Amino acid sequence: MYIMRSLLLLPVLLLLANCTADPPEIRSALSSGGAAVMPSRSGTLQQIINVSAYDPKAKSRSGRSFSEHDVTALRPNGAKGLIARAGKGGNLDEKCGSFIAAADRAGLLAGVYYRVQKHVDATRQADQFVSRVRSLSRSRPANVAPLLLCGDYDGDLSLSAILAFQDRVEQQTGVVPVAYLENSQELKLKTSRADARTKARLGRAPYWLALYSHESGNSTYFPPPGNPDNLVKQYNLWPAWTMWQYGGVSWENRKSNAKVYSHGRYRFPRYFGNMDRPMERNVFRGSYGSLIAFWNRHGV
Repeated sequence: MYIMRSLLLLPVLLLLANCTADPPEIRSALSSGGAAVMPSRSGTLQQIINVSAYDPKAKSRSGRSFSEHDVTALRPNGAKGLIARAGKGGNLDEKCGSFIAAADRAGLLAGVYYRVQKHVDATRQADQFVSRVRSLSRSRPANVAPLLLCGDYDGDLSLSAILAFQDRVEQQTGVVPVAYLENSQELKLKTSRADARTKARLGRAPYWLALYSHESGNSTYFPPPGNPDNLVKQYNLWPAWTMWQYGGVSWENRKSNAKVYSHGRYRFPRYFGNMDRPMERNVFRGSYGSLIAFWNRHGV
């Protein structure tokens, strides 16, 4: 009887061991001098790459590369997903379709974001986004995960414009898009002063934050947040962050320069594994299983 129970428990023990082992991105961080980061007792950080027509950025060292037609190098380095820009301020991104097709071929979760800008009606931008999403969805294989939907909101937008985009996308797709917000004083003031109903409506969208340095974000009304949890507090809207863009890329001195958060508990390496150039990098807060559930909930 004891032997039989042991045999029955063996698959469960193996599954638990696999779930708690360091995933590739954590092992990569350790081998690169970074620290493994555990945001909660039950989960890890899942790596996600975001791209646009500006990608791939300029090469800055030897290593593996990628293009809008081939992203196979991302997954061995720990990436679980890729989010491509679908459009910006009324203009579509010409590389989006190629990136999504490449992500599907590479076995990555695929998503799209739209950069919402003030000079174009937010509802019109939402309609363009949804039209692009539908077109992309029709061309994807039948067995892939849903396409994650995200709104990338400029810092000078009104909250009513953000809600107009969010509501329009939800009306047409049934999905509340993820909300990406800059480290913006103007937006922080608006969300902090918003009424309870507006906060409740905005808070239905998961928060995707941007913070590349513990020293960035100093402004008249706010000190540098220092870490992602403090940035959440400054926005005074969400209880916690869901995704965090910790790595950005700037063009300085005629070359691409990595801007990567590395401070305190969160010490990310300058490069993503053995990739040959700086990249825009994000983490999802939770286990891989939680990431899949999140992708299904906010994707089409």
